[in-house]
Amino acid sequence: MNEKNTQLINKTPTIYIGYDPKEKDYLDVLVYSIRKHASKTVNIVPLVQESLRRSGLYFRTHDVEHGQKVDMFDKRPFSTEFSFTRFLVPFLNQHSGLALFMDCDMFVRSDIIEVFERYGSYNKAISCVQSSYYPNDTTKMDNQVQQVYPRKNWSSFVLWNCSHPAIKELTVHDVNTKSGSWLHAFSWCESEYVGSISEHWNWIDGYTSDEVVPRNVHFTSGGPLFRNWKGKREIDNHYAKEWNELYKEMIENNG
Repeated sequence: MNEKNTQLINKTPTIYIGYDPKEKDYLDVLVYSIRKHASKTVNIVPLVQESLRRSGLYFRTHDVEHGQKVDMFDKRPFSTEFSFTRFLVPFLNQHSGLALFMDCDMFVRSDIIEVFERYGSYNKAISCVQSSYYPNDTTKMDNQVQQVYPRKNWSSFVLWNCSHPAIKELTVHDVNTKSGSWLHAFSWCESEYVGSISEHWNWIDGYTSDEVVPRNVHFTSGGPLFRNWKGKREIDNHYAKEWNELYKEMIENNG
């Protein structure tokens, strides 16, 4: 690792996790799994939309149509309270150092420090698992509309180099007014500045090969938190069972 990359990871790693009140158990289990396996101290910050609104960083508005949130700027449906707030990570991190963003519907099975130490690069603005995921289902989770756009799910697990000049091209105004597809496809960042992370770190239910041993499991279609959810494959249900066992372990240890 060169000197510049070493400087990036010298700080205590910070992980921002998308928060939605209806998925609080997902958040709690993810935090528990991160701390369980981490070889070093990590800062964990839930992205709470209400707090970001009070601070003035977030002011997008939405309507609700038949139980579905619809963004008032691009008139497209979205599913969680952190669909857009994730892109505020570099501002929250004061455009300095590395920061990892994770969707909350994940759980870690390995040391998250590896992501910072192996994939933190001075030359890359962001790094992510560059999957070719295009869902066939029209709904997900609790009957929320499944949006399809380029680079689907790339933004669900992102290592940000908040100091990179390309990051400064993204503004708070952009986060609050640009379309969801523009933000999630990283249209604001030149492709040469987008680094790649191994698919082990964003193992997607119903998609990633069962031959890949996940270090981080992602229940992007819903997962065990949703009563009527069932995995498409045996391997998906296997990791759902593992999540349930981790949840029970967390309750016992925190009780």
